[in-house]
Amino acid sequence: MTRDFIVSADGHILEPMDLFRTRLPKHLRERGVWEEEFEIEPLVEGGPRHFRKLHTPGYEGWTISRYRETTGRIPEGDPEMILEDMSEDGVDASLMHPNLSLFGLYSDDHELSMAHARVYNDYLAERFLPYASRIRPTCPIPITDVDEAVAEIERVARAGFRAILLPAIPPKPYWSPEFDPVWAAAQAHGTHVFFHVATGGVKVNDPKSSTMRTVVEMSKKVNRPMDGRGAAERMYEQGVLGVMVPQRIIADLVGGGVPERFPDLHFSLIEFGAHWLASLMGSVDKAWSVGIGQDAEWWLGMWDDERPATAAGQDAMARLFLLNDKWPYPLKPSEYVQRQFHVSFQDDPTAVACRNITGLSTIVWGNDYPHAEGTFRRSQELIATQFAAVPDEERAAIVGGTLGGILGFEAPAVV
Repeated sequence: MTRDFIVSADGHILEPMDLFRTRLPKHLRERGVWEEEFEIEPLVEGGPRHFRKLHTPGYEGWTISRYRETTGRIPEGDPEMILEDMSEDGVDASLMHPNLSLFGLYSDDHELSMAHARVYNDYLAERFLPYASRIRPTCPIPITDVDEAVAEIERVARAGFRAILLPAIPPKPYWSPEFDPVWAAAQAHGTHVFFHVATGGVKVNDPKSSTMRTVVEMSKKVNRPMDGRGAAERMYEQGVLGVMVPQRIIADLVGGGVPERFPDLHFSLIEFGAHWLASLMGSVDKAWSVGIGQDAEWWLGMWDDERPATAAGQDAMARLFLLNDKWPYPLKPSEYVQRQFHVSFQDDPTAVACRNITGLSTIVWGNDYPHAEGTFRRSQELIATQFAAVPDEERAAIVGGTLGGILGFEAPAVV
């Protein structure tokens, strides 16, 4: 067996800390995304000393320790250092997403969001386009103004990019026909669509955004002793609430007929895990079928004695299963998912075990470089363990073949 062609769906470019403070229009710089470094005595014995604090509307005070898994060096804006790390991790090519600039790209202040996007995309063109054989960044596109979103898609496509990043929490539901110009521009220019976890929904005038509240509550829970309530809440948050956003994205896109109208466009959901995908595909298909034993003429509702005993008169009565016959598109929901959707995961044995239910092309692997929750430095060990019982061709498709084909990465020649 030769080593697989490994393409990570989930890497992050660590932007220079002053990127937006120096490049945003001057009247926006004070509200832009920027970081400051500080050093402390460790909070616990052996703990980290070096931290960074984020400053931007909605996330003021977000603090994180530096990336210790990179042995202290931080590959800010340095593609060569990223390539070294990729080689160390056995990754041949990587799709790279923004890092902390994600917090400034998708807010309810369109001018601020779009300015961040243009600065970041210009930065990508300067620093990363020459490395496209192994690194392909996603270009963020705020969609609070559809016309400007289309213009930015066209601009990044002319520059040579082939992947755009849209918010996981959009300003309007993705079934909305108002977004059709966005899908049309993406398909026309071959810029496939990606959604990353924890993007969108920022209210710039809300000093305590929902995400920051979540982080504060999470810290409190971690610092409390674990009890029955804590264990139950942890599982509920991870197993139920944590998978609502990606499932809503798929339901809105498929239900809105987007993949039917734009059959050449691919949609990828990044860093949501994929263990939930088989259940979703089964459930959405079941929503449009009458099962064995179900009475298609079963009526249910509220009878009004004051109105005529006719279907028009008793409009609060309905045949419950009539909805099952109203699916408006030629393919089943799961068939659109299998044809055009891809969900990334890192360490997810359930997703791998369900690959023959979901379809091989629906799941793609990523290492979440260089984040602490990722698999960087141990990706090869993880792949070997997670795919131990998986046939070679299936493993090769999941860890690189599918995504490599979508993005146009070319596997190195076998010698």
